[in-house]
Amino acid sequence: MKKALIAAFAAFLAGAACHNSAPIATVDFKTEDQKTLYALGLALSDNIAPFNLSESDLDFVKAGLSDGALHRTRQVDLAVYGPKLRDLAQARSSAGSAAEKAAGAEFLSKASLEKGAVKTPQGLVYQEIAPGKGSAPAASDTVKVHYKGTLIDGTVFDSSIDRGQPAVLSLISVIPCWTQGVQLMKVGGKSRLVCPPELAYGDRGAPPHIKPGVTLVFEIELLDIVKK
Repeated sequence: MKKALIAAFAAFLAGAACHNSAPIATVDFKTEDQKTLYALGLALSDNIAPFNLSESDLDFVKAGLSDGALHRTRQVDLAVYGPKLRDLAQARSSAGSAAEKAAGAEFLSKASLEKGAVKTPQGLVYQEIAPGKGSAPAASDTVKVHYKGTLIDGTVFDSSIDRGQPAVLSLISVIPCWTQGVQLMKVGGKSRLVCPPELAYGDRGAPPHIKPGVTLVFEIELLDIVKK
């Protein structure tokens, strides 16, 4: 039974750690414990996101997980290779960040050429979708908005619309792209913000969904300025 659980956990890890890959197969859950073990795999995948693991990389991760969890002979010395984990994570994260920045820069350049788009001196690309008729907020204001956040490939990573609940946010507590961009809007308006990493989550990212160096796209509808 124990070996079966470890094997299942390793399979869950393989399916969970590659966020951009389709699952190999649908997991057939028969108990709540199995769902909880799957959740453990998801939690682990969030923690190892900086390694940018490929499917072939995961074969080695699964082998180490199984050998350690089942108390089998360890095939490398953890005292030697454990300290190398941070260096590997940093190297892969930096390489991934550089690639993301290059793709993002190209996307920003194209977005700035779209009809009605304006690129600010800070690098934000602002495009009005529908004009508002109310007041414009200040940086110190709290606003009620509906929004959808996507990666440049269109992957949705956050959406108040999908949750069916507007968000109430202080403009001094959000990413700089929002602080700057929402001030360009008026209540009742809807706009598209293309945010370079310097105005979003930078080189740290926001794992697991937002990698380091990523350019983000937001569609925002300004519903109201919340009175204090």
